Amino acid sequence: MTFHTYKEALRDATERFCAVGVPSPEWDARLLAAHLIHCGHMDIPLNEAPIPGFDVAYGALVGRREAREPLQHILGVAWFGPLELEVGPGVFIPRPETEVLADWGVKFLTKLNSREMTKLNSREMTKTNAHPPRVVDLCAGSGALALYVAHYVPQAEVWAVELADAALAYTRRNAATTVRGGARSVNVVQGDVTDAGLLPELHGTVDLVLTNPPYVPETPDLDPEVYQDPHEAVFGGADGMETINAMIPSIAALLRPGGKVGIEHDDDTSEQVQEALRADGGFTRIEVLKDLTGTARFVTAERGVQ
Repeated sequence: MTFHTYKEALRDATERFCAVGVPSPEWDARLLAAHLIHCGHMDIPLNEAPIPGFDVAYGALVGRREAREPLQHILGVAWFGPLELEVGPGVFIPRPETEVLADWGVKFLTKLNSREMTKLNSREMTKTNAHPPRVVDLCAGSGALALYVAHYVPQAEVWAVELADAALAYTRRNAATTVRGGARSVNVVQGDVTDAGLLPELHGTVDLVLTNPPYVPETPDLDPEVYQDPHEAVFGGADGMETINAMIPSIAALLRPGGKVGIEHDDDTSEQVQEALRADGGFTRIEVLKDLTGTARFVTAERGVQ
Protein backbone atom coordinates (compact mmCIF):
# COMPACT_ATOMS: atom_id res chain seq x y z
CA MET A 1 0.00 0.00 0.00
CA THR A 2 1.18 3.52 -0.83
CA PHE A 3 0.70 6.25 1.75
CA HIS A 4 0.63 9.95 0.92
CA THR A 5 1.44 11.05 4.48
CA TYR A 6 2.71 9.53 7.71
CA LYS A 7 -0.67 10.31 9.25
CA GLU A 8 -2.35 8.09 6.69
CA ALA A 9 0.09 5.27 7.41
CA LEU A 10 -0.49 5.53 11.16
CA ARG A 11 -4.24 5.49 10.70
CA ASP A 12 -4.06 2.36 8.54
CA ALA A 13 -1.81 0.55 11.05
CA THR A 14 -4.00 1.56 13.98
CA GLU A 15 -7.10 0.19 12.28
CA ARG A 16 -5.35 -3.10 11.51
CA PHE A 17 -4.15 -3.43 15.10
CA CYS A 18 -7.61 -2.66 16.48
CA ALA A 19 -9.11 -5.37 14.27
CA VAL A 20 -6.91 -8.09 15.82
CA GLY A 21 -7.09 -6.88 19.42
CA VAL A 22 -3.64 -5.34 19.90
CA PRO A 23 -3.95 -3.68 23.33
CA SER A 24 -2.33 -0.33 22.43
CA PRO A 25 -2.89 0.10 18.68
CA GLU A 26 -2.14 3.80 18.28
CA TRP A 27 0.96 3.68 20.47
CA ASP A 28 2.36 0.67 18.65
CA ALA A 29 1.70 2.24 15.25
CA ARG A 30 3.61 5.35 16.29
CA LEU A 31 6.57 3.49 17.77
CA LEU A 32 7.03 1.38 14.66
CA ALA A 33 6.99 4.44 12.43
CA ALA A 34 9.34 6.37 14.70
CA HIS A 35 11.70 3.39 14.72
CA LEU A 36 11.91 3.46 10.91
CA ILE A 37 12.43 7.18 10.49
CA HIS A 38 14.67 7.58 13.55
CA CYS A 39 12.73 10.17 15.51
CA GLY A 40 10.72 10.43 18.71
CA HIS A 41 7.20 9.05 18.61
CA MET A 42 5.83 12.59 19.08
CA ASP A 43 8.10 14.01 16.38
CA ILE A 44 6.69 12.14 13.39
CA PRO A 45 5.96 14.73 10.66
CA LEU A 46 2.35 13.61 10.25
CA ASN A 47 1.50 15.70 7.18
CA GLU A 48 4.67 15.00 5.23
CA ALA A 49 5.11 12.38 2.54
CA PRO A 50 6.97 9.27 3.78
CA ILE A 51 10.61 8.77 2.93
CA PRO A 52 11.41 6.41 0.02
CA GLY A 53 10.92 2.78 0.96
CA PHE A 54 8.87 3.57 4.06
CA ASP A 55 5.68 1.98 2.77
CA VAL A 56 7.26 -1.43 2.24
CA ALA A 57 9.32 -1.43 5.43
CA TYR A 58 6.45 -0.15 7.58
CA GLY A 59 4.04 -2.63 6.05
CA ALA A 60 6.37 -5.49 7.02
CA LEU A 61 6.65 -4.30 10.63
CA VAL A 62 2.92 -3.72 10.90
CA GLY A 63 2.28 -7.22 9.56
CA ARG A 64 4.49 -8.72 12.27
CA ARG A 65 2.69 -6.79 15.02
CA GLU A 66 -0.66 -7.64 13.47
CA ALA A 67 0.32 -11.31 13.91
CA ARG A 68 0.79 -10.45 17.63
CA GLU A 69 4.56 -10.65 17.65
CA PRO A 70 5.59 -8.58 20.68
CA LEU A 71 6.41 -4.99 19.85
CA GLN A 72 9.65 -5.27 21.82
CA HIS A 73 10.80 -8.22 19.71
CA ILE A 74 10.18 -6.23 16.55
CA LEU A 75 12.10 -3.22 17.85
CA GLY A 76 14.72 -5.33 19.62
CA VAL A 77 14.48 -3.26 22.80
CA ALA A 78 12.32 -2.76 25.86
CA TRP A 79 12.27 0.32 28.07
CA PHE A 80 12.52 -0.02 31.84
CA GLY A 81 12.67 3.27 33.69
CA PRO A 82 15.62 5.13 32.18
CA LEU A 83 17.06 1.95 30.64
CA GLU A 84 16.83 0.71 27.07
CA LEU A 85 17.38 -3.05 27.26
CA GLU A 86 18.03 -5.48 24.45
CA VAL A 87 15.34 -8.18 24.28
CA GLY A 88 14.20 -10.85 21.85
CA PRO A 89 13.11 -14.48 21.68
CA GLY A 90 14.49 -16.37 24.66
CA VAL A 91 14.25 -13.65 27.32
CA PHE A 92 11.32 -12.31 29.32
CA ILE A 93 10.23 -8.80 28.29
CA PRO A 94 10.28 -6.53 31.37
CA ARG A 95 6.90 -4.96 32.17
CA PRO A 96 6.31 -1.40 33.40
CA GLU A 97 4.68 -2.59 36.65
CA THR A 98 8.00 -4.10 37.77
CA GLU A 99 9.43 -0.58 37.93
CA VAL A 100 7.44 -0.16 41.16
CA LEU A 101 9.47 -2.97 42.74
CA ALA A 102 12.72 -1.54 41.36
CA ASP A 103 11.88 1.89 42.76
CA TRP A 104 10.99 0.40 46.15
CA GLY A 105 14.40 -1.28 46.22
CA VAL A 106 16.25 1.91 45.37
CA LYS A 107 14.38 3.82 48.09
CA PHE A 108 15.31 1.17 50.64
CA LEU A 109 18.97 1.38 49.68
CA THR A 110 19.00 5.17 50.07
CA LYS A 111 17.62 4.80 53.59
CA LEU A 112 20.35 2.47 54.79
CA ASN A 113 22.25 3.56 57.85
CA SER A 114 24.02 6.82 57.03
CA ARG A 115 27.19 5.50 58.59
CA GLU A 116 27.31 2.65 56.10
CA MET A 117 26.53 4.96 53.19
CA THR A 118 29.43 7.28 54.06
CA LYS A 119 32.01 4.47 54.18
CA LEU A 120 32.08 3.99 50.45
CA ASN A 121 35.60 5.06 49.54
CA SER A 122 38.19 2.34 49.54
CA ARG A 123 40.32 3.80 52.35
CA GLU A 124 37.43 3.90 54.83
CA MET A 125 36.29 0.41 53.85
CA THR A 126 39.78 -0.96 54.38
CA LYS A 127 39.86 0.49 57.87
CA THR A 128 36.35 -0.50 58.90
CA ASN A 129 35.79 -3.70 56.87
CA ALA A 130 32.56 -2.12 55.65
CA HIS A 131 31.23 -2.80 52.18
CA PRO A 132 28.87 -0.98 49.82
CA PRO A 133 25.21 -2.04 49.64
CA ARG A 134 24.90 -5.57 48.25
CA VAL A 135 22.00 -6.43 45.99
CA VAL A 136 20.98 -9.67 44.26
CA ASP A 137 18.47 -9.89 41.41
CA LEU A 138 17.13 -13.46 41.20
CA CYS A 139 15.61 -14.65 37.90
CA ALA A 140 17.29 -11.67 36.27
CA GLY A 141 16.26 -12.25 32.64
CA SER A 142 17.14 -9.08 30.74
CA GLY A 143 18.78 -7.74 33.90
CA ALA A 144 16.14 -5.04 34.37
CA LEU A 145 16.03 -4.97 38.18
CA ALA A 146 19.78 -5.31 38.63
CA LEU A 147 20.59 -2.60 36.11
CA TYR A 148 17.93 -0.23 37.47
CA VAL A 149 19.56 -0.47 40.90
CA ALA A 150 23.05 -0.05 39.42
CA HIS A 151 21.85 3.06 37.57
CA TYR A 152 20.36 4.79 40.60
CA VAL A 153 22.68 3.45 43.32
CA PRO A 154 26.02 3.40 41.49
CA GLN A 155 28.02 2.54 44.59
CA ALA A 156 26.09 -0.72 45.09
CA GLU A 157 27.55 -4.16 44.47
CA VAL A 158 24.95 -5.91 42.30
CA TRP A 159 24.60 -9.53 41.24
CA ALA A 160 22.19 -10.73 38.53
CA VAL A 161 21.36 -14.46 38.63
CA GLU A 162 19.81 -16.24 35.62
CA LEU A 163 19.64 -19.93 34.79
CA ALA A 164 18.57 -20.19 31.12
CA ASP A 165 21.34 -19.97 28.53
CA ALA A 166 19.33 -17.88 26.07
CA ALA A 167 18.21 -15.36 28.69
CA LEU A 168 21.69 -15.19 30.21
CA ALA A 169 23.10 -13.97 26.91
CA TYR A 170 20.77 -10.96 27.11
CA THR A 171 21.64 -10.38 30.79
CA ARG A 172 25.33 -10.23 29.90
CA ARG A 173 24.88 -7.97 26.88
CA ASN A 174 22.68 -5.53 28.76
CA ALA A 175 25.02 -5.50 31.74
CA ALA A 176 27.92 -4.72 29.41
CA THR A 177 26.19 -1.86 27.62
CA THR A 178 23.92 -0.11 30.14
CA VAL A 179 26.19 0.46 33.14
CA ARG A 180 27.56 3.95 32.75
CA GLY A 181 29.35 6.68 34.65
CA GLY A 182 30.42 5.85 38.18
CA ALA A 183 28.33 2.68 38.48
CA ARG A 184 30.07 -0.59 39.30
CA SER A 185 29.78 -3.38 36.78
CA VAL A 186 26.97 -5.85 37.51
CA ASN A 187 28.13 -9.38 38.35
CA VAL A 188 26.22 -11.76 36.06
CA VAL A 189 25.99 -15.31 37.39
CA GLN A 190 24.40 -18.42 35.88
CA GLY A 191 22.64 -20.21 38.68
CA ASP A 192 19.53 -21.92 39.96
CA VAL A 193 17.58 -19.67 42.33
CA THR A 194 16.03 -22.72 44.00
CA ASP A 195 19.48 -23.93 45.12
CA ALA A 196 19.94 -22.80 48.73
CA GLY A 197 23.70 -23.03 48.15
CA LEU A 198 23.59 -20.28 45.51
CA LEU A 199 26.32 -17.63 45.88
CA PRO A 200 27.72 -19.07 49.13
CA GLU A 201 30.30 -16.29 49.38
CA LEU A 202 27.44 -13.80 49.88
CA HIS A 203 25.45 -15.73 52.48
CA GLY A 204 24.34 -13.50 55.33
CA THR A 205 25.75 -10.31 53.77
CA VAL A 206 23.19 -9.16 51.19
CA ASP A 207 21.19 -6.01 51.93
CA LEU A 208 18.52 -6.45 49.28
CA VAL A 209 17.10 -9.26 47.14
CA LEU A 210 14.74 -8.38 44.29
CA THR A 211 13.00 -10.95 42.14
CA ASN A 212 10.48 -11.14 39.36
CA PRO A 213 10.24 -14.95 39.17
CA PRO A 214 7.98 -17.12 37.00
CA TYR A 215 4.66 -16.72 38.83
CA VAL A 216 1.76 -17.05 36.38
CA PRO A 217 -0.47 -20.11 36.96
CA GLU A 218 -0.55 -22.43 33.96
CA THR A 219 -3.36 -21.20 31.73
CA PRO A 220 -4.19 -21.11 28.00
CA ASP A 221 -6.15 -17.84 27.94
CA LEU A 222 -3.60 -15.03 28.17
CA ASP A 223 -2.74 -12.51 25.46
CA PRO A 224 -0.86 -14.13 22.56
CA GLU A 225 2.25 -12.04 23.27
CA VAL A 226 2.70 -13.67 26.69
CA TYR A 227 3.27 -17.08 25.12
CA GLN A 228 6.21 -15.69 23.15
CA ASP A 229 8.09 -15.10 26.39
CA PRO A 230 10.03 -18.19 27.54
CA HIS A 231 7.62 -20.59 29.25
CA GLU A 232 10.03 -21.14 32.13
CA ALA A 233 10.21 -17.39 32.78
CA VAL A 234 6.44 -16.89 32.92
CA PHE A 235 4.66 -19.88 34.43
CA GLY A 236 5.10 -21.05 38.01
CA GLY A 237 3.15 -24.30 38.00
CA ALA A 238 -0.56 -24.88 38.53
CA ASP A 239 -0.90 -22.21 41.22
CA GLY A 240 1.97 -19.92 40.18
CA MET A 241 3.84 -20.58 43.43
CA GLU A 242 6.25 -23.35 42.41
CA THR A 243 9.38 -21.23 41.97
CA ILE A 244 8.52 -18.74 44.70
CA ASN A 245 8.14 -21.49 47.31
CA ALA A 246 11.37 -23.16 46.19
CA MET A 247 13.47 -19.98 46.21
CA ILE A 248 12.65 -18.72 49.72
CA PRO A 249 15.48 -20.74 51.38
CA SER A 250 17.92 -19.16 48.92
CA ILE A 251 16.65 -15.69 49.78
CA ALA A 252 16.88 -16.41 53.49
CA ALA A 253 20.46 -17.65 53.12
CA LEU A 254 21.60 -14.58 51.18
CA LEU A 255 20.11 -11.82 53.32
CA ARG A 256 21.80 -10.35 56.34
CA PRO A 257 19.65 -9.71 59.42
CA GLY A 258 17.69 -6.56 58.60
CA GLY A 259 18.10 -7.12 54.86
CA LYS A 260 15.02 -6.81 52.67
CA VAL A 261 13.39 -8.84 49.91
CA GLY A 262 10.81 -7.79 47.33
CA ILE A 263 8.99 -10.49 45.35
CA GLU A 264 6.70 -9.89 42.38
CA HIS A 265 3.73 -12.26 42.12
CA ASP A 266 0.47 -12.95 40.31
CA ASP A 267 -2.69 -10.90 40.86
CA ASP A 268 -4.24 -13.59 43.05
CA THR A 269 -1.32 -14.99 45.05
CA SER A 270 -0.41 -12.24 47.52
CA GLU A 271 -1.70 -14.23 50.50
CA GLN A 272 0.16 -17.38 49.41
CA VAL A 273 3.45 -15.48 49.09
CA GLN A 274 3.00 -13.89 52.50
CA GLU A 275 2.22 -17.28 54.03
CA ALA A 276 5.27 -18.87 52.38
CA LEU A 277 7.51 -16.22 53.96
CA ARG A 278 5.83 -16.63 57.35
CA ALA A 279 6.21 -20.40 57.13
CA ASP A 280 9.97 -20.07 56.65
CA GLY A 281 10.18 -18.52 60.10
CA GLY A 282 13.06 -16.21 59.24
CA PHE A 283 11.18 -13.16 57.99
CA THR A 284 9.46 -10.27 59.73
CA ARG A 285 7.63 -7.14 58.55
CA ILE A 286 5.90 -9.02 55.75
CA GLU A 287 3.99 -6.38 53.80
CA VAL A 288 2.03 -5.88 50.61
CA LEU A 289 3.24 -3.46 47.94
CA LYS A 290 0.74 -2.43 45.26
CA ASP A 291 1.39 -1.52 41.65
CA LEU A 292 0.23 1.71 40.03
CA THR A 293 -3.25 0.28 39.40
CA GLY A 294 -3.71 -0.50 43.09
CA THR A 295 -3.27 -4.26 42.59
CA ALA A 296 -1.38 -6.23 45.24
CA ARG A 297 1.57 -7.15 43.00
CA PHE A 298 4.52 -7.51 45.37
CA VAL A 299 5.33 -8.81 48.84
CA THR A 300 8.20 -7.32 50.81
CA ALA A 301 9.80 -8.66 53.97
CA GLU A 302 12.76 -8.22 56.28
CA ARG A 303 15.21 -10.91 57.36
CA GLY A 304 14.94 -11.38 61.10
CA VAL A 305 17.83 -11.73 63.52
CA GLN A 306 19.03 -15.32 63.44
